[in-house]
Amino acid sequence: MIYVLIERHIAEDMRSTYEEAARKLLTHAYRTVGFIEGHTYQSKDDPLRRFTLSKWQSEIHWQHWYTSEDRRAQMSLLGPLLSEPERITILESAE
Repeated sequence: MIYVLIERHIAEDMRSTYEEAARKLLTHAYRTVGFIEGHTYQSKDDPLRRFTLSKWQSEIHWQHWYTSEDRRAQMSLLGPLLSEPERITILESAE
């Protein structure tokens, strides 16, 4: 199992539009084979900085979703609402 941490910074005045687009993106991820769960957080110091932590059965499952046409289509709507490119970190349990 792996965890994927996605950090995004919403552009000024795009918060409500972002919320709707981000919900759609996560809904699509929920339907993807290998997706286990996901949670979204915001920075306490900066409400425009968002984090999504998702759990996947394997890195192969994540890569399948990450490179899918479905995710690309959702990101084409979400990307313009960000003030900087999203940052993705793949995490695994420390031994």
